[in-house]
Amino acid sequence: MPSTTGCRAASVWTLLGVAVLVASVSAPAPAKNLGQVGRVYPIAEPDALQEIEERAAAIRWEEVLPEEKRRALVVDYRPRDLAPLPRAEEERVRAVDMTYTLEVDLPDGKGGILYPKGYTFNPLEYVFYPNVLVVLDGSDPEQVTWFRESSLARDPRVRLLLSGGSWSEVSAALERPVYYLTAPLRQRLQLEAVPAVLWHSGVVMEVKEIDVAKTEPPETQPALSGP
Repeated sequence: MPSTTGCRAASVWTLLGVAVLVASVSAPAPAKNLGQVGRVYPIAEPDALQEIEERAAAIRWEEVLPEEKRRALVVDYRPRDLAPLPRAEEERVRAVDMTYTLEVDLPDGKGGILYPKGYTFNPLEYVFYPNVLVVLDGSDPEQVTWFRESSLARDPRVRLLLSGGSWSEVSAALERPVYYLTAPLRQRLQLEAVPAVLWHSGVVMEVKEIDVAKTEPPETQPALSGP
């Protein structure tokens, strides 16, 4: 029989999945097997997916979209919901409560409700986030230089997010993967200025905004602590 702790952890991970996907997934409707009625005939129509694949394979993509243009589309990519942030004008540390409220009922798969709409929970009370998030504006050379010269650039826990600038240029300059900060994530983390460093502390996320014009690159990494 599964332990109470195991069941609780499973429920938490279920809730975490809902917290990430609920904005784009509608509540499922119950399905029933109505059985077979009347005669059944084999499907005569061609497989739609196979037909799409065959037609796509027949297209001369180098003529429709030259390699140079395809490369430019990748290099110049910006998400539509990119979330620009102003430059921090002072150093500030604050705590962000990650408590989430379900916007839809979460079914239990047996016709009932596992967690009802309006249920609130803080995922950081149950699971530990081991990474450090650094958010900066990649179009600001001072912010990029600050990060490069800091110990954060050598910390394997760090995940770098851009609120602006070119991912390809920053990635090449820093020789590391970079990601874009989107509006939903900005809102979830309650970010107000960059550069900002975020890490899990207790049951909250600590957010430190840094004024790069007045602050030396940090030589110590955030001390992480679990729930």
